Amino acid sequence: MESVTITRHDLGDHGEYHAHVEGSAHIGRLTWETRDGARVAEHTIVPPEIGGRGIAGKLVDALIADAQAQHFKVVPECSYVAAAFGKHPEWADLRG
Repeated sequence: MESVTITRHDLGDHGEYHAHVEGSAHIGRLTWETRDGARVAEHTIVPPEIGGRGIAGKLVDALIADAQAQHFKVVPECSYVAAAFGKHPEWADLRG
């Protein structure tokens, strides 16, 4: 199985998490912006060429790990992130 690397790109009041799959030029993305001190997860986008590998879940996991380490709330505007929150009640304290 190919290796997946997640990187965070902070651009001030917004940013993205990128998923890089070894051997592919395609990048999965989770975009966010800061509103009222929380990170609003806007979109999770995984191109079909790298789909079916759990990429979207890895992007959400990176966001959640940062929320836990940096003590910020997450507003799941993106339907995928909202569904992930529904599957992980232990994240309830991170929901903004």
